[in-house]
Amino acid sequence: MLVTGAARRVGRALARASAIAGADVVIHYHRAAEEAAQARQEFEALGTQAWTLQADLEDPQEAARLVERASALGPLYGLVNSAALFESRPMQATASSDWARTLAINLTAPFVMAQAFAAHLLPSAQGRVVNILDWRALRPDNTHFAYSITKAALAAMTRSLALALAPAVSVNGVALGAILPPAGEAAGPDVLVGVPAQRWGSLSEVEEALVFLLTGPAYITGEIIHVDGGRHLV
Repeated sequence: MLVTGAARRVGRALARASAIAGADVVIHYHRAAEEAAQARQEFEALGTQAWTLQADLEDPQEAARLVERASALGPLYGLVNSAALFESRPMQATASSDWARTLAINLTAPFVMAQAFAAHLLPSAQGRVVNILDWRALRPDNTHFAYSITKAALAAMTRSLALALAPAVSVNGVALGAILPPAGEAAGPDVLVGVPAQRWGSLSEVEEALVFLLTGPAYITGEIIHVDGGRHLV
């Protein structure tokens, strides 16, 4: 199992859930080498094998090579595209460099990695790809302009990949709502405005959704499960 952005926050929780479910886990990180090493120790203590691999997903070639390197460690049957660039910038403040970097990490990397994953899947194996999305993928948003656009595109790509990679690979998505405040920031007082569930989601709820898509029926493909308390409905 390869999980991108797995050294910290939601990505680490997803990798931990995979390890608890019995998977050997490849922990991808960019700069968080210390946190990745700690995650490896934590997962190995659970009785599974774990490895750390560094890659800058802004470079498509590095993203593709990451899958090759992970496959060299053992048969790779699952890919979780969790790494993402989340910046609070409206359209008017989004420079072309911001746009290009967000597009590369949030959309191009999942594409080239899914492509490489399918190419390295063992014959007759059933692979699983899970893309981590956001409720904003279904709602216009100018507070995180580039991020929201890339997540909307990733939602569309999730369905297209489900067609393109069938029948060998099932491709689904998990769209998150209010799970964790942005890194280094306090939660704003208006975060839960418009959330029908009227509460924050827990990491355990996200983990349960991921494990279901990784271990549940392979006949489920092209679906997006919203773990957002109903936020996408409003």
